[in-house]
Amino acid sequence: MGIGNIISLLGGLGAFLFGMHYMGEGLELAAGSKMKDLLEKLTRVPVMGFLVGMLVTVCIQSSSATTVMAMGFINAGIMDLAQATGVIFGANIGTTITSVLIALDVSGIAPVCIAGGAALMLYAKRKRTQHIGQVILGFGLLFQGLHTMSSSMSPLKDSEVFQNFILNAKNPLLGFLIGILLCAVIQSSSAAVGILQALAMQGLMPLYFAGFIVCGINVGSSTPVILSALKAKNNAKRAAVIYLIFNLTGALLFMPLTMLTPLTDIITANVPSAAFQVSLFHILFKIVTGLILLPLTNLVVRITYRILPKQAHESAFRLEYIDKSMVGSPAVMAVQVGKEVDRVAELVKKNFEAACEGILKKDLSAAAEIRENEEVIDYLTGEIVSYITSANSVELPTDVSNYLGGTFTVMNELEQIGDHAVRILGQNEQMADMRRNFSEAALQEIRLIYEEVLYTISRIQDRYIRSIKDDFTVEQVRATERAITAMGNEAQANHIKRVEKGECSFDQGLAFVEILNSMSRIVNHMTNVAEAAGNV
Repeated sequence: MGIGNIISLLGGLGAFLFGMHYMGEGLELAAGSKMKDLLEKLTRVPVMGFLVGMLVTVCIQSSSATTVMAMGFINAGIMDLAQATGVIFGANIGTTITSVLIALDVSGIAPVCIAGGAALMLYAKRKRTQHIGQVILGFGLLFQGLHTMSSSMSPLKDSEVFQNFILNAKNPLLGFLIGILLCAVIQSSSAAVGILQALAMQGLMPLYFAGFIVCGINVGSSTPVILSALKAKNNAKRAAVIYLIFNLTGALLFMPLTMLTPLTDIITANVPSAAFQVSLFHILFKIVTGLILLPLTNLVVRITYRILPKQAHESAFRLEYIDKSMVGSPAVMAVQVGKEVDRVAELVKKNFEAACEGILKKDLSAAAEIRENEEVIDYLTGEIVSYITSANSVELPTDVSNYLGGTFTVMNELEQIGDHAVRILGQNEQMADMRRNFSEAALQEIRLIYEEVLYTISRIQDRYIRSIKDDFTVEQVRATERAITAMGNEAQANHIKRVEKGECSFDQGLAFVEILNSMSRIVNHMTNVAEAAGNV
C-alpha cells in the first residue's frame, strides 16, 4: 500500500465524514425547529425519550450531536437528567442506521446523488428545496467517500504483513484498543465502523476481530461528547458520563460474548454480506445494551451523581420562594416575588463585590463563582418574569398589579448590573493576561468609588427591595449617583495624567476607564431600581 493509496484513503475518509455531517446538517435545516421541539416536548417518559433520541439520530446521523443537543436542553433547564438519559440511550441505537446504509452498498448511485444534490442547492429557489439538495449531496459524498476508501485499501490483499496480522489477530484487548484509538482520532463511530465495513468488503476483516474493534469504537465514540461537556454545567457533564456508561456496559457485555460464545460464527454463517455482518454486530451491541439499561434509567442517573456529586450552586437553579400554583392569591404572590427579587439582588451585589475585590487584590480565584452566579441570575430573571406574566392573566388588586409591573423594570436593571460585574471581571482577566497591574493611586481611586457604589447598592436594596424603613429618598439616590459620577470623572482625569507621565500604560488606561464606566452604569441601574420601586 503506497503513498498514493494512503492519500486516497484519507481523501475518501474526508469525503465520508463531510458527507455525513453535510447530510445531517441538511436534515436539521429542512426540519427547521421541529427536531428540537420533538426533543423538548416528547421526552417526559424515558421510553418516549428513547424513541425520540433514536428518531432524531437516524435523521442527523450522529449520536454525539443528539447527546450534545440534549446537554444543551439540560443547561437551559428544559430537560432533566432522567429525560436526557432516555434520549441518549435512543441516540446510541439510532446511529447504527449509517452502517445499514453502508452495507446496502449503493455507491453506484453516488455520482447521481452528488450531481442532483448540487443542482438543487445551486438552482432551487426555495430554501427548503436547497436543504433537501444538501441532504442528497451529503448522501452522495458519503458513499463516494466509502467507495474511495474501499478501493484504496484493496492493495492490502497482497500485503503479507497485513494478511499475517489479520490471520493472527485474535487478541481482544488489541482489537478493543484499536477501536478506541480509531474513533478517538476520527471523532465519529459511524465513520470508524464504515472503515471496518470497507475492509470487510475487501475480505480483509474477519468478524471475530471486527467485533472487538466495534466494542472499542463505541467506547471511543464518547470522546467528542466528553470534550463538549468539559466546560458545561454538572448535569451536562453527567449526560456525557451516561453516554460513556452506555457504551462501556455494551463493551463489558459483548467482549466476553464474542470470546466465549459462537456469536460471530452464527452471524457469519447466516449473513452472506461481510459489510452486513459488521453492521449487524454493531446493531446488536447497541440494541441489547439499550434494552438492558432503559429499565435501569434511575439507577444510571444515581451512578452519575456518585461520580459527579451535587454541588451547592446547582440547587440555585430553581425558584425558592415562588409557588407557581399560587397564581391568583395576591397577598402570597407579592411576598413570594419580593423574596425572589431580593435573592437576585443579593447575588448581583455579591458578584459586584467579588469582581471589584478581585481587581483590588489582583486575584482571579472567584472567576468561576462569578460566572456561575451570573447564570443563576439570568435563570431566575427569566423565571420571575415568566411568573409575573402568568400572574397578569388574572385580576389583581391595583397595588399588587402596580408592584408586579414595577418588578419587570427592577429585574431588567438587576440583570444588567450582573452583566457589568462580569465585565469588571473581564478587565481583571485582561490585565492578568497582559501581566500588568494598576498603580497604587489607581487602585485607591477604584477602591473609593467601589465602596461608595457598594454602600449605595446595599441602601437601595434595603429601602426599595426589602422595604426596610429608611429615609433614603429617590431624590437622594439621584444625588448620590451624580456624586459618584463626579468621582469617576475626576478619577479618569487623574488617570489620563498618569498615562501622560508614563506612570501607567495606554492599555491600563483603557481598562481603568472601562471599570469606572461599569461602576457608573451600575449606580445608574440602581437609581432606576429605586425609581421603579419608589413609584409603586
